[in-house]
Amino acid sequence: MPAVVDPEKCEGCETCVDECPVEAISMNDDGIAEVDEDECVECETCVDVCPNEAITME
Repeated sequence: MPAVVDPEKCEGCETCVDECPVEAISMNDDGIAEVDEDECVECETCVDVCPNEAITME
């Protein structure tokens, strides 16, 4: 399963966007991180770098 962002916890810092090795994360119009499920390789880098624990692997 690809990474999932909790919009209640995401503060839009873009750390995950910068760290994703396959550029599968972008920011939506609300300033919340969004994972492209087709591009995510489930490496968990975003989970590790998110300072707000807003990203999980389901």
